[in-house]
Amino acid sequence: MSTKNIVSLSGGKDSTALWLYALGKGVEVVPVFADTGNEHQKTYEYLEYLEKQLGPIHRIKADFTKQIEHKREVVQTKWRNEGVEEWIIEQALNVLHPTGNPFLDLCIWKGRFPSTKARFCTVELKVRPFFDQVYLLLLEQGHKVISWQGVRAEESIARSKLSEREDTPEGYEIYRPLLKWTANEVFAMHSRYGIEPNPLYKLGMGRVGCMPCINCGKLELFEIARRFPEEVERIAAWEETVKQASKRNGASFFADENGASIYEKVEWSKTTFGGKQYDLLKAIEMEDVPMCSSQYGLCE
Repeated sequence: MSTKNIVSLSGGKDSTALWLYALGKGVEVVPVFADTGNEHQKTYEYLEYLEKQLGPIHRIKADFTKQIEHKREVVQTKWRNEGVEEWIIEQALNVLHPTGNPFLDLCIWKGRFPSTKARFCTVELKVRPFFDQVYLLLLEQGHKVISWQGVRAEESIARSKLSEREDTPEGYEIYRPLLKWTANEVFAMHSRYGIEPNPLYKLGMGRVGCMPCINCGKLELFEIARRFPEEVERIAAWEETVKQASKRNGASFFADENGASIYEKVEWSKTTFGGKQYDLLKAIEMEDVPMCSSQYGLCE
């Protein structure tokens, strides 16, 4: 039985350092990128950079064509009996078509965006595609599969409770060699091999992945809005599309209980603590955007 070492690569600092760590240990790995469809263009460009420097990257993405087709059937056969108004049914049927973008298609199918209380995005866009498109095929071929994951304990309480190695019920093993590493050690690994980190880390981002992530904080949302207004516009357009696919005719990217749109959330990001008044300093910063700003001291 041969062993297949699969590196879950996001284009972020930790997964890149993980790939470099494996190469340094002489371990043959297959880096796999699960494209959520909600990544910044700079991340896609960074992946191309990594391929030129380190080798090929296998790309996968989720497909919700069948789920959307099934929802169309449900809308056509059940919504009227549930008292849903005809105009809501018509607009839902109008948008219930796969777009080819995994994140958007997932939300069209669900009729809502994921949230901190219903974080189905990770499972549907990463965990399940990895298993269905990578691990399962290798396991069926008789390989031992080890999933290398670049998670670190200092990132959250939940991650601090994880073990370095773990066997899964599905039959593959999880390996987290960077579990006890610090962010400084992660960037040091980049430097050791002459690999630049994702440029988004020098543009104020604390994390690299979805742009924005549903867990995006106030400061990071402000940074995204002033540097990448086109990303805010994209999310606003998605809100309108998902809203039409919703039985309740409503959808907020940040799952705000008041239904606040992405634009309203951006305005909130410009306020002082409590969100009651605008921060005058942020008003200046919105116009005077520095060439480089980093939460990790990468601009020094």
